[in-house]
Amino acid sequence: MAQVPNELADRLYAAHPETFIAERDRAAADARLAGDRELAAAIGKLRKPTVAAWLVNLLALRRPDLVAELAELAGQLRAAQRDLRGDELRELSAQRRAVVSALVQQARAVAMGEQPELARAKLPLADVESTLAAALADEQVAEQVRSGRLVRTVEYTGFGEVPRPRLRLVTEGAAATEASRAPRPGAERDEQRQRAEAERAARADAEQALARARTEHEEAEAQLRRAAAAEQDGARVLAELEDELAELQRRRAAAEEELSRRKLARKAAERAVSAARRALGEAQAAVESLARRG
Repeated sequence: MAQVPNELADRLYAAHPETFIAERDRAAADARLAGDRELAAAIGKLRKPTVAAWLVNLLALRRPDLVAELAELAGQLRAAQRDLRGDELRELSAQRRAVVSALVQQARAVAMGEQPELARAKLPLADVESTLAAALADEQVAEQVRSGRLVRTVEYTGFGEVPRPRLRLVTEGAAATEASRAPRPGAERDEQRQRAEAERAARADAEQALARARTEHEEAEAQLRRAAAAEQDGARVLAELEDELAELQRRRAAAEEELSRRKLARKAAERAVSAARRALGEAQAAVESLARRG
């Protein structure tokens, strides 16, 4: 099966999801016209990404340096969690929140640069944040993010990678060495304490994420209430204006009717004046005639 060239795949997955299908089908048609049916079939199998996945892809394609920093931090986090280094894990967890938040805003900025009209759109940044957080906890997700080929986002539970015990292959010759490395008294308690600290840090992250989600929900509800009240005010103002308009139209019709009557009255008065002038002229002529005779 033919492979889709990276340049073409990058172009398709950097395009907005609304245009993805049309761009993909056009590329497949071009491949068929060129006689490469296998490539056309491979292009046709590319799946359309969600808007949130597109935002992550765009970040990976336009700012691979930032995604590489995310991968580096992910490795440090996994190492600290596997080794149960509590203090370092807490520090890295705080750094993780800052990095993920900054990357989410960077993804939005990159999208605005590509399509400025999105400044008025509600973008699914929470899904972007969840996917980037998942990339910090899961190497496979991180690889998908770096590829710039996501078709859907990944949900992150907020508890990171589960610590796994470090196993060694013990041979007969190494038995004594392994025995010398047996845990000291109290080491198990230290390990349990560090694991508990790591779990508390992860739980704190989840609680903060929940608090942010609740705050965003409350803000959205308040915005909805304000929008509904504004809509009602607008409807009331429109109804008042329509009533005023109807009254003005009624008054205009009455004024036009009154104007028509006054025009008719003026024309009748003009005819009366003309008749009176004629009568006055005839009377004057008669008087002058009589005066000449006398």
